[in-house]
Amino acid sequence: MYRTHTCGELNKNNLSQTVTLAGWVFRIRHLSKKTFVDLRDRYGVTQLLFSEETNLELYNKIKDLGREFVIQVTGKVIERSSKNPEIPTGEIEIEASEFNILNKAIVPPFILEDETDGGEDLRMKYRYLDIRRNAVKKNLLLRHQMAKETRKYLDAQNFVEVETPVLIKSTPEGARDFVVPSRMNPGQFYALPQSPQTFKQLLMVAGLDKYYQIVKCFRDEDLRADRQPEFTQIDCEMSFVEQEDILNMFEGLTRHLFKTVKGVDLAEFPRMTYAEAMKYYGCDKPDTRFEMKFVEITDIAKGKNFPVFDSSELIVGICAKGCSEYSRKQLDALVDFVKRPQVGAKGLVYVKYGTDGVLKSSVDKFYAQEDLKKWADAMGAQQGDLLLVLSGEADKTRKQLSELRLEMGTQLGLRDPNVFKTLWVLDFPLLEWNEETNRFFAMHHPFTSPKLEDVSLLDTDPGRVRANAYDLVINGVEIGGGSIRIHDRKLQKRMFECLGFTDEEAQHQFGFLMNAFEFGAPPHGGLALGFDRLCSMFGGSSSIKDYIAFPKNNAGRDMMIDTPSSISDAQLKELNIHLSPALSEGEGVKF
Repeated sequence: MYRTHTCGELNKNNLSQTVTLAGWVFRIRHLSKKTFVDLRDRYGVTQLLFSEETNLELYNKIKDLGREFVIQVTGKVIERSSKNPEIPTGEIEIEASEFNILNKAIVPPFILEDETDGGEDLRMKYRYLDIRRNAVKKNLLLRHQMAKETRKYLDAQNFVEVETPVLIKSTPEGARDFVVPSRMNPGQFYALPQSPQTFKQLLMVAGLDKYYQIVKCFRDEDLRADRQPEFTQIDCEMSFVEQEDILNMFEGLTRHLFKTVKGVDLAEFPRMTYAEAMKYYGCDKPDTRFEMKFVEITDIAKGKNFPVFDSSELIVGICAKGCSEYSRKQLDALVDFVKRPQVGAKGLVYVKYGTDGVLKSSVDKFYAQEDLKKWADAMGAQQGDLLLVLSGEADKTRKQLSELRLEMGTQLGLRDPNVFKTLWVLDFPLLEWNEETNRFFAMHHPFTSPKLEDVSLLDTDPGRVRANAYDLVINGVEIGGGSIRIHDRKLQKRMFECLGFTDEEAQHQFGFLMNAFEFGAPPHGGLALGFDRLCSMFGGSSSIKDYIAFPKNNAGRDMMIDTPSSISDAQLKELNIHLSPALSEGEGVKF
């Protein structure tokens, strides 16, 4: 056998035993007539001792040994004279008696240690080397543990794991699909699933009652730290349930994961409507680790001949506790922050509520002390606080203030990554209006059920209809979401009409699902949790790439295998895809 033990399991209980280890050379240290080699595998590091005095032949044999060589060594477990309490094997070492090089290695392009000198693109190009580093390896082991505990919880709740197809039908709603040409059906395409939504609903019609899948999904959209073109979600569906059943079930899963993987007992899961979230936090995934709620002061701030405010639809602010001593430099930095293109505000009004009770603002020319005191009272400010106020179009201003609130939370150390605040956001709008296409789109997807009390509004005021939908938010991150589904064919037909589908279009795109509803669809609902996002949150990172074995970069490229890439003319011909000269530069294809 190649090994009797791994490099992470030996300790003082193994003293005097003869063992065989195999792994990668991590470090080499020459000291007088001794050479120490740290041998590494997935499980840990064990120090090897090669001594000129005890085995000259073996000592000479390792002179050409290099880092990352794959070796096998046999020897006796002895006690280390210089112990390392930082590692489990730090009290012992192996006095080598036999040694074999299983494979040589060239010098790695970057240092394979926690603190590496490799940039992201270089490490992604050699991802198989990057994974040897503890910093990356532990992330993948965390991901494994998360998947294992997810299955353990859902299995105990009688969920059935079912695989759904990867080659499916393209749909016009939602993000852009990745499409796959069909060789056997020229000019026709499969799509890669953005989610298994329709299939899990069909499994409820099929009577499986509780379904789950840790499933790969695909969306062709712009990338960022928490978004990849292919990602994984914990996808679930349940029959004969109402919203409360689903919230309770997946609060249970979330508690289970935090307890078993992180040893954290979560507090209550508060609930907030979408309308409340937008009013008080300016976004549908508020970070509730700190307060700093929005306060609207439109009525008391208008009418003082300050043109910016007088022409604004909304004037709204936050109170930053204890920040009245912010310097001019700090305040200017906040002004610059809100003016960044990513935020988009034209300016910022601030009011310092001094410890002496005097209010000083950037608009003293227009507002007297008694005016500013009304602002302070409305915003619950006390002496020593700082008021930050934005104005403009209501929706845009709320989003801008949301970014400023998060920035202040970060500056004040209020976004502790070791504190976890959960929140259910409920009652989302069912539909959202698109000015460019002049029609409604489903805010979640076309199968989300409206609140029963709002169904009549579908015909008269669709924009006011609330969805029976919910998102799970942790620390300002949308971890997942779902809804109660439409299970009635007539209501589903009305939904498609609101979305601008003709009967023929609805039948073409979703006829298989509507036909299935004719055979007795139970009331059902579910949700999907972002598995990559959960893993990165548990690992204390904002980037999901660190928790995916072979991720893409921000341009959607796999640097290691160099894809996407062109394919041969023979393959194109086989797929009935023909590139014209004008299109060969990447502008498109024709069939």
